[in-house]
Amino acid sequence: MEHFRPFSAARRAALRFAGLSAGAAFTAAAQSHQSGLQDVIPPPPHLANARLPNGKSQSEEILKQEFAKNLSDSRELTELARTLQEDLEKEDRFVLSLATLKKLDDIEKIAKRIRSRLKH
Repeated sequence: MEHFRPFSAARRAALRFAGLSAGAAFTAAAQSHQSGLQDVIPPPPHLANARLPNGKSQSEEILKQEFAKNLSDSRELTELARTLQEDLEKEDRFVLSLATLKKLDDIEKIAKRIRSRLKH
């Protein structure tokens, strides 16, 4: 008879990834907030001088919007990670609810969204 493991290797890896993703996303957002827009890669030449009808720089406005989205997503990510931890502490070691698995998927999606905005 095989020994029963409460979580499969994939689930353990997903749980580790969720914790690391939440921490990395929160750290990236905090570092981005600290450095402001000073360390941002300059926009491509065709957008460097693009102006909106109100006279503001288009690239500057895009960066501001992305920064706000990153902050919002990082807050959501930390809240999901906190509730995930609470759920794991409440649940039996042999059972993992579908809601908890959905939270893991949501954490991964949010982390990917933040990462994609920070990379481009």
